[in-house]
Amino acid sequence: QVPLVESGGGRVQTGGSLRLSCAASGISFSSAIMSWYRQAPGKQRECVAAIASGDYTNYADSVKGRFTISRDNPSNTVHLQMNSLKPEDTAVYYCNAVINRRGARTEYWGQGTQVTVSS
Repeated sequence: QVPLVESGGGRVQTGGSLRLSCAASGISFSSAIMSWYRQAPGKQRECVAAIASGDYTNYADSVKGRFTISRDNPSNTVHLQMNSLKPEDTAVYYCNAVINRRGARTEYWGQGTQVTVSS
């Protein structure tokens, strides 16, 4: 069983929108810090948005005001709504879960979903 499965990637034109989803299974989702990372060709993987169990959110400066992260604990799902997309948003987007429990840190990654923004 794969702990995290992303969906919703694709190709859009500049200014378009996409909604990524990440379905979690077999993990303590409600206590996890859920994040979306992205990695463009030749670049390091970077965190673009994160949401804690108490719905506190944090965004990279490059996506503030355009991307919104949200979570639905009953369905074990986290979403990333991406609006006003730019060519520089093109990357493979990864879902990430971090669970800290009793001093132990466990991290999970999804397989990634490609987002391509054409000019």
